[in-house]
Amino acid sequence: MKQLIRLVFAAITVLMTAQVHAQQVRYISDDLFTYMHRGPSTQFKIMGSVDAGTKVTLLEVNKESGFAKVVDDRGRTGWVKSDFISNQVGLKERLPKLEKELTEVKKALANAKQSSDERNATLQSSLENRTEQITDLEERNIKLNDQLSTSQSEIRELRAKLDTQADDLLMRWFTYGGMVAGGGLLFGLVLPHLIPRRKKRNNGWA
Repeated sequence: MKQLIRLVFAAITVLMTAQVHAQQVRYISDDLFTYMHRGPSTQFKIMGSVDAGTKVTLLEVNKESGFAKVVDDRGRTGWVKSDFISNQVGLKERLPKLEKELTEVKKALANAKQSSDERNATLQSSLENRTEQITDLEERNIKLNDQLSTSQSEIRELRAKLDTQADDLLMRWFTYGGMVAGGGLLFGLVLPHLIPRRKKRNNGWA
């Protein structure tokens, strides 16, 4: 008798284990809602409807009728068409995750845009500074060129003056030399007439 009880208990345990392992998580397809029946066909009474994307627990499948026995999110146990059950997670559960991912992506894009704007602002500021420096250098270069031209003009004028002064000095030296030479010649001609001649002595010769 005890052995029989043990066998019955073991069989019940095996059946319960098999039933637990047979339960699988599934989802109602996102593009529809379906009715839940009390049995594995449309001939059974409708218990209610199950919204698209609802998470259900699959208990068993009746391949002959094409219905599956499920437990919905409200704890109701009934039958729905097997075609309406999907392995894909429903939008109802995916939506929060998708919204979180979208928020993170938007935040990343905003950060990237801000970083890009900051880099662009830095580059723009650097470009403006470089442009100002280039403009300043160009202005300084123009001023230096003007100063160089002015200096070159002044140098040419000074050289011309020096050349003129050298020619004037040379002419003066020539003039002074000519005057000295002429004066000496004139003095040489006049001097003999200015000195009185001595009379010859009479030595007594007759």
